[in-house]
Amino acid sequence: QLQLVVSGGGEVHPGESLRLSCGVSGLDLDGYVIGWFRQAPMKAREGVVCIDKTAGLTYYGDSVKGRFTISRDYTKNTVYLQMNSLKVEDTAIYYCAVHPNITTIQAMCVQVIFDYWSQGTRVAVSP
Repeated sequence: QLQLVVSGGGEVHPGESLRLSCGVSGLDLDGYVIGWFRQAPMKAREGVVCIDKTAGLTYYGDSVKGRFTISRDYTKNTVYLQMNSLKVEDTAIYYCAVHPNITTIQAMCVQVIFDYWSQGTRVAVSP
């Protein structure tokens, strides 16, 4: 049974860092894209970063480029999101998700073309 479990959210001040983890069980990530998404109050879900293990491609949303980094430990089937220089506008519920690679990684990430989701974890950045 496919399961995605996220951990690592919390409350920080602007400029600080957090690392989120997404553990995937019941699935071999070959041929799948895994992504991090977020949803702020009253806003649509947004693709933060997506990675295609098989193709070796990564897509970052414009709002997080240079600040967030995705990494993975495929021996543990775990993907991480290192978030540095956090801003108030990064406040949201964060999710990870996986989906078979069906189109470009950018399209999948921007259009949120993912079927399998984790629970959310709250990231709150406040002065």
